[in-house]
Amino acid sequence: MKHYTLEQLNSMNDAAFVAALAGVFEHSPWVAEIAAKQRPFASIDALHRTMSGTVETEGIARQVALIMAHPELAGKAAVRGELTAESTREQSGAGLDQCTQQEFERLQYLNTAYREKFGFPFILAVRGYDRHGIIANFEARLNHNRPDELRASLDQIYRIARFRLDELIDA
Repeated sequence: MKHYTLEQLNSMNDAAFVAALAGVFEHSPWVAEIAAKQRPFASIDALHRTMSGTVETEGIARQVALIMAHPELAGKAAVRGELTAESTREQSGAGLDQCTQQEFERLQYLNTAYREKFGFPFILAVRGYDRHGIIANFEARLNHNRPDELRASLDQIYRIARFRLDELIDA
């Protein structure tokens, strides 16, 4: 993975900036495209706030599209090896690539139940969680209502984005 300094990102042309940050928000380079126009950024915090704020102001349709761009945890895309490099690292780091058959079947059931209830995939910034913690979080969030889950999903996406920015940018 290539690393950048904030100074490098601030001095890039828009296309290079977008290319460098395109993976921060899963399959949603539009976030980086909008943020590019608001440079320079004084800190990673400022960049993260701008990118997250962009999502907040874009409206519900674009927010749901962003949520839908994320893969299910230990879902079909993971089985087929179709995850982004970022998602593969994150899911592997949480041990989701080492699920027992029972855990895998439970996750498949939870993925289906969650998507049927809310209409989008379950999103969790899995760093710091193990498989058991992920499953417990999944089960608890199935009890939420849709507005609460939209908020929770966006908040998790912002956490994922921050982790990705911290990996990408040398402070």
